[in-house]
Amino acid sequence: MTTQKYIIFDFDGTLVDSVDLAVEIYNKIAPKYNCKPVQHEAREILSSKNPQKFFKTYGITPFKLFLLVYRIRRELGKHIPHIEPVKGMEKALRSLRNHGYKLGILTSNSKSNVEDFLDHNHLRGLFSFVYSGRKLLGKDVSITALLKKEKIQKKDVIYVGDETRDVLAMKKVDIPVIAVGWGLTPPEKLSSLLPDLLLASPENLHPEAVEKLFRRAWKSILENDLWN
Repeated sequence: MTTQKYIIFDFDGTLVDSVDLAVEIYNKIAPKYNCKPVQHEAREILSSKNPQKFFKTYGITPFKLFLLVYRIRRELGKHIPHIEPVKGMEKALRSLRNHGYKLGILTSNSKSNVEDFLDHNHLRGLFSFVYSGRKLLGKDVSITALLKKEKIQKKDVIYVGDETRDVLAMKKVDIPVIAVGWGLTPPEKLSSLLPDLLLASPENLHPEAVEKLFRRAWKSILENDLWN
């Protein structure tokens, strides 16, 4: 009996390029919360291993962060009809789905925003679930909760994301991670973290590459079992 395999995707920066829009929204609302706007340094801050260290500089307290994220999510929702998938991503998703993989989304965006995006772009049927993690900076916690809820074993999962924190979180919980170089974090920074696979474009996200990574992960699990 073949075990069902899952590919779980980050949303912002991986499936869609919404970072610039989110920064634009933040800059519009920041003065209302006595926070400083960001300019060219936005991607550097967001792709940092520890973005919290920047918050004090911009006047963002934990409480303000909660309010800002809520407002940004709400404003992003108004722009959903104008947001499109990363070029080449739809073809890659359909190919993976046609080869029997189940697809899911783990995001810090709101579930309603993501589902509206999927509906608007006729992609809802490709995904088995959308999970919005409550932890803004802890995807290791979020994915553990997701797997428990969906009754999925770690050995049957690959995660796809564009951020430093995606790679570090998956390494923390021993889940193979594909880092994508078209999102928030520069490819050279992602490469330094040694993801299991680093892709330059969605065209490289094909079933053969994914299956090869699953086989490598399974081999590693078997070798560890033999030695332990």
